[in-house]
Parts: sequence; structure tokens; C-alpha cells
Amino acid sequence: MHQLIYRSQPFGYDKAMLAGILLTARRNNPRLDITGALICRHDLYLQLIEGSEPAIEALFARIAVDDRHNDVRLLLSTAVDRRMFPHWAMLDDTPDSMFWSPEEVAAGAIEQAGPLALLAAFARLAGSSAR
Repeated sequence: MHQLIYRSQPFGYDKAMLAGILLTARRNNPRLDITGALICRHDLYLQLIEGSEPAIEALFARIAVDDRHNDVRLLLSTAVDRRMFPHWAMLDDTPDSMFWSPEEVAAGAIEQAGPLALLAAFARLAGSSAR
């Protein structure tokens, strides 16, 4: 099992774009055995995806050239024993529960957070989605 976290800056972000991204992920991810979560708002996409390494690498390659994303940065790519979001083709998090403010993101908080802090943020999201 492989897990990957990346961040990007949305290009032309609005609710319709987000709905399209989620619809595509929720349609395609189950057949590829990919699960994960997307934390999103106007200034940030922060996504954790998990599945087989080839499937995750192929998905990330498509995301990296998707014109809805600017400044795509790989933050973590690692082997894991189990999925964090086993029941979610793609969970999305609302802006109201975002972990970092826009000012913190602009100052580089995501890149400075490190893998453990990023995983902790997604673990918190996974815990809240289980309720």
C-alpha cells in the first residue's frame, strides 16, 4: 500500500470546479482501488491519496499536469501498512475546518509542517469523518 500527500494552488477555484474534481475522483478511484481525502479552499488543495504504488504514481502524474492545479508540490510519498481513508473514494473537507489560515499557507506553513504534522492533520480529518 502506498500513500502520497501533495499540495497545489487551485487555478480558477469555485464550487463547480470542486464538484467536478470530486465527481471524477469518486467515479474513477474505486475501480483503481484508490482512496483518500482532499482538503480544499480558494488558496489550497492538500490531498492524501492511497492505493497501489503504480496507481498512486499514475494519478499524481495526471494531477501534476492538470491545468486546475498550479505549483504542485509532492510533500510525502511512502509505503504504509493500512489505509487512512478505507471507506472514502475521496473525502472532501470544507473550508471551515481548514487546519491552516490563508496567511499561514502563504507563509509556507504546509511545506514547513513536515510529514508527521501533515499526517496528523489527515488523521484528525479521518477521525471526524468516522462519526
